[in-house]
Amino acid sequence: MKYGGLIIEHKEYDKLIQFIGMGHHRRDETYQASVNKILDELKSAKKLSLDKMPEDVVRFNSVVEISFPNGNKRTLQIVSPNNGDVALNKISILAPMSLALFGYAADDEVMWQFPSGVQAIKILKVDQMTVEPKSA
Repeated sequence: MKYGGLIIEHKEYDKLIQFIGMGHHRRDETYQASVNKILDELKSAKKLSLDKMPEDVVRFNSVVEISFPNGNKRTLQIVSPNNGDVALNKISILAPMSLALFGYAADDEVMWQFPSGVQAIKILKVDQMTVEPKSA
């Protein structure tokens, strides 16, 4: 990992925990595995103030370009649950893909459990949008 662990902004940490708590009723195994993994990673995450956050770390509203081992690439934006729109490539923070990427940085490779199995995801590029995360 580029920065030695997950990096998350203080307020975004609180918002992420709030969103995860709201999704506790979901019984999907992949979702539960993703939540358990990110909660475990958050235990050792570096929590930084907004002015100390590196620009290339995946956060709320980040636009992320990723690639898969088969050469496929995808660009998506990580958004609050109520702003998700797959047709616009806006993926809810509670989606396994978003949970896999959150807190990682450009050039990191992430191994994550998806419905289709464990996949490697390479983060190619991260662009920050300046919208605050909303409550659900």
